[in-house]
Amino acid sequence: MKNKMSRGKFIRLGGLTLAGALVSDLVFANDLFSDNGKTKVDTQLMKKLLLNNDAKVKSILDKGLVNPNIRISNFRPLAGAITAMTASISHSESEYYKSKVLEEKLNQVMDIMLKEQYSDGTLDAGGNRQSPPDTAFILEYICPAAAVLNLEKQKDLEGLRNKMKSFIVNAGEAMVTGGVHTPNHRWVVSAALANINFLYPDAKYVRRIDQWLAEGIYIDAEGHYSERSGIYSVVIDKALITIARLLNKPELLNIVQKNLTTYFYYMEPNGDLVSVDSRRQDQFMDINSSKFYLPYRYMAIYANNPMFAQMAKNIENLPDFTTETLSGSLLFFMENKELQQPLPVAANVENDYEKFFALSNLARIRRGKTAVTLFGGNDKPVMIVSGRSSNPNFLMYRKSDAILKYMRLSTSFFRMGYFSSDGIIKEGNKYILKETKEADYYQPLAAEFRKADGDYTLSPSPDGRFWNKMEFDSRSKSNVKQQITVIEVTENNGRLNLDFKVDGPPNVEVTIEMCFKEGSNITGAVKDEKNNYFLNSGLAELSMGADSIQFGPGKVEHRNIDNLDSEIYTYHQGSLRTNGVHVYITGFTPFRHKMTIS
Repeated sequence: MKNKMSRGKFIRLGGLTLAGALVSDLVFANDLFSDNGKTKVDTQLMKKLLLNNDAKVKSILDKGLVNPNIRISNFRPLAGAITAMTASISHSESEYYKSKVLEEKLNQVMDIMLKEQYSDGTLDAGGNRQSPPDTAFILEYICPAAAVLNLEKQKDLEGLRNKMKSFIVNAGEAMVTGGVHTPNHRWVVSAALANINFLYPDAKYVRRIDQWLAEGIYIDAEGHYSERSGIYSVVIDKALITIARLLNKPELLNIVQKNLTTYFYYMEPNGDLVSVDSRRQDQFMDINSSKFYLPYRYMAIYANNPMFAQMAKNIENLPDFTTETLSGSLLFFMENKELQQPLPVAANVENDYEKFFALSNLARIRRGKTAVTLFGGNDKPVMIVSGRSSNPNFLMYRKSDAILKYMRLSTSFFRMGYFSSDGIIKEGNKYILKETKEADYYQPLAAEFRKADGDYTLSPSPDGRFWNKMEFDSRSKSNVKQQITVIEVTENNGRLNLDFKVDGPPNVEVTIEMCFKEGSNITGAVKDEKNNYFLNSGLAELSMGADSIQFGPGKVEHRNIDNLDSEIYTYHQGSLRTNGVHVYITGFTPFRHKMTIS
């Protein structure tokens, strides 16, 4: 890693004027650095960071802090307040520099943190009691704050620094001995240990990091970590950058670069991230790429990567960049000076590509302002649980502000729910998705398995739909029914031709469900009393502002659109239906339908 300036010198010189409009960037930069301009700084960004950080501090002071007499289990807001207040009290150009009010508030917050910290060094986090990994997430905020305070060395803050040290060293014991839940937790804990070791060096911290690293950091050939999650990819990227920086392990940054390259293709034109293939909770969430800003910025500068530079610049232009980044990141720029350097020259972002991730069974297609996502990579058997992919959305389509959030297909075949493809086969510009569902009935038990009292083992049916005391594994199957669904999607310059085929027992209800973004205007389809649309025939159009999507033709042979989710959900009155404008095409098996989306 390059180290052109000591951290102490960086903090001393890191002040940026609030009255930026009155001071030229050239004078500003020259005042900041005394090494003949060898190190440059993105002065405009730093001004924005300072202004927004001070605004956040003002909001914190206006709202007040939590009641110290009320026990809490979500410490991230407090940790975020610590980083913001520490940055302002330590920054010579902040209106809160050396503020007695902030000194008092910071001491109050650290008193709360110490009071809530268990004797083993941990904190609670929601349902996770005395959680080492959740404590590590808090250290991600507290350790850089302690680093900045230690470098600034304000005499009046000695007591605060000692409180932080007590909290961090106590938590360090939990990091050295405690366990984890999920794959990303290993690297979050390791990053916390790297931070602690940087502040208060001890070989035991490094030994524990080496234990976790010895397990290997999984990343597949296409650049995905095992959880395949945008939320946790950025968590891992940040953690690996921290470990690489503080323990001189630059090889870890190769892994980060591979993941960030993958997420270039997962970013929609408006900054949203594709998450349909995630194995974690974000597979059913809308998430934004702003969370990736710090890794993209750091790696753009470190690797002089023009693609990453463009990604960082794109994120800077997103509407939520201020709330997601500017309002809470100043301290991290103060602690890690590389982030302050100007971005390298950006590349022109590719907006015409076709990228097929065969391992994830996900295709991403960009044709100018049109973006297409196809997905057929759920983990089988489909199970509704964290750590497995189970999202039934197989197609998403966007033309700027006109957005088809998802297309799904469901049938009434034994109430087994939505179509979930067994992968994707790519043939030229055609993508083939196919699924075989099977259900059966059960014969009487053979004599050797019978029990006079009928008390058989409570067990699941082979198709996973229900449990009963039926000794299913000892019974022969009969009357086996099979349904085969094939969906072929052919893409031509952003236009999609879809061919649906569903075969199996006759007279099974088939439902194609399209969900468009909230607020979409639909013409050409008929709305029912529940505000659902049915496309009886011909073409329909979705419009949002100046943008539109045409789709169809339609057909409607039934109007039963309830219980599409499968018995697993509906038995518990659950549903996968989301907010949005819903349009349906329906029929019966043997089902054949062709339509276009453009």
